[in-house]
Amino acid sequence: MRGLAIALILATAGTATASAAQDSPYGSSVSFIAYRNGEPIGRHTVDFQRNGQQLTVATSIDLAVKVLGFTAYRYSHRAQEVWSGDTFLSLASQTNDNGKKVAVQAQRAGGGLDIVRSTNADAARETLPLDLLPSSHWNFRQIGQSALLNTQTGAKSNVQITPVGREQVKTANGTVAATRYRYSGDVAKDQWFDDRGRWVKTSFLGSDGSTIEYILQE
Repeated sequence: MRGLAIALILATAGTATASAAQDSPYGSSVSFIAYRNGEPIGRHTVDFQRNGQQLTVATSIDLAVKVLGFTAYRYSHRAQEVWSGDTFLSLASQTNDNGKKVAVQAQRAGGGLDIVRSTNADAARETLPLDLLPSSHWNFRQIGQSALLNTQTGAKSNVQITPVGREQVKTANGTVAATRYRYSGDVAKDQWFDDRGRWVKTSFLGSDGSTIEYILQE
């Protein structure tokens, strides 16, 4: 199930026009139930807190796959991004991927992003390009990127994003028109954004071939 956790990281967008961090189309939060082969396995929630031009985005993911009543795989992720208008300032994240723990600190510093990664075994530090955006799902502007800052690992993830077409996406309370995009490269997945720039669905294959889908709860 390791591929499940890795594939949860990235996001794309649709045909909306208002998508900058300062013009977020979300309210105070957005939440999804994650399904594996049609069975619920957990929840992914993003909370938004605004203070003038500053936007703080908190992501919480908790997943558990059970086999014959026993938990075969567990994944948790917590992350906090800080933005000033459209400018990404910092990221702090902690991930537990079935026992493998990773902590990431990213800070805008001079001409780059200062990245510190800590794992079960060691720690590392490097500087990545300043224009990288975090890979968290909510941000519409990712649609124009060829690389993202992986919020789970702190690494640079190279991606190619291809539009697939318009679709009606099922949510917990109906359907919404959205544009589907396909990611390839370091992450393989499909992502849907509606005409307001809201993330409304995600779908990908787990490493065991299972189908993972995120269904918007609204």
